[in-house]
Amino acid sequence: MSLDQAIKLADYVVNFKSPEMRWTWGQGIMGAALNDLDLYLGSEKYLPFLQGFCDYYVKHEPKVDSSDTAAPGFITYAVYTRTGKSEYKALTDKVLDYIKNEPRIYKDAVNHMGGNILGKFYPKSIWVDSLMMFSVFPALYAAKEGDGDLLEIAAKQPALFADCLMDKDDHLWYHSFWVKKQHHYPKRKYYWARGNGWVVSAIPKILDCIGDHPERERILQAYRQTVDAVVKKQHPSGGFNTLLGRRTYLESSATALIADGIYHGVRMGYIGEEYLPYAEKAYAFVLSCLKFKKNGKVVMTKISGPTIPVPVVPYIGYAWVVKTPNMFYGIASFLWAAIERDKLLKEGKVK
Repeated sequence: MSLDQAIKLADYVVNFKSPEMRWTWGQGIMGAALNDLDLYLGSEKYLPFLQGFCDYYVKHEPKVDSSDTAAPGFITYAVYTRTGKSEYKALTDKVLDYIKNEPRIYKDAVNHMGGNILGKFYPKSIWVDSLMMFSVFPALYAAKEGDGDLLEIAAKQPALFADCLMDKDDHLWYHSFWVKKQHHYPKRKYYWARGNGWVVSAIPKILDCIGDHPERERILQAYRQTVDAVVKKQHPSGGFNTLLGRRTYLESSATALIADGIYHGVRMGYIGEEYLPYAEKAYAFVLSCLKFKKNGKVVMTKISGPTIPVPVVPYIGYAWVVKTPNMFYGIASFLWAAIERDKLLKEGKVK
């Protein structure tokens, strides 16, 4: 297996999608993955698409008021560093200002929903999603720019999230933590697969950036415990159920995130190579979810739609989420997994 499938999927995005996408989380991390693929290939194939996104928001100022709307900082910073255009720095600075100055609701965590419409109704809470949407970008930025304040913010997030969201016995993660009630939701042991995928994928990205920060060992411990717990929930097909270990549908974005995080962790020595067979089975499952059309279109299937941790009937709140092909965050998850796998392929650790 090579990068061919990932390149075809990325080409589909830039050939069939408009760069004038919504300023939000799925689009933000897909842009990050496209940029990572470009840099890995040593090309500028995807830069015009990413620059088109930035140009649109130079003319239409975005609102940055939540973890979800901080994620496009991945794109604006990448395009700024590649082009040097100051207008993209201004967009990035809006995101950085939010990350640094948004009021905290519990220790150094922000309210995931922030100032958006749902945030006016949903209780102030920490969501596992923010580990990717809010925490990874400041780690990357801090490492490249030498920003000590951002490094502190990024390095503190994983252990803080683990304290609030990680089950002390199962070492799997709940979706949200309501600050006023000081309790995770769902209350029952329902572990959302994509949420645990965010953890497995995000933590190695953060570890790469924080050096020997005092939080490093705590973060490593949480990552290793999570990986060890997650792989025990893998379905025989290689995929992961949308609720881990429950009789729910198999979900491709979570499966790709878990593969990405394991490949990355093995490559960097954060975990041992004994976890590679789980990643290989997961990657093969995701490949089986890709459908290639003669006109160049590519369809990634079995992606669950955006998911909210509802306090009532939580099982239904996950199990009945409609699957939607080609969701941007699903595409990002696969691109990241493909890049990490190819790096291991070149090292001779996978075939």
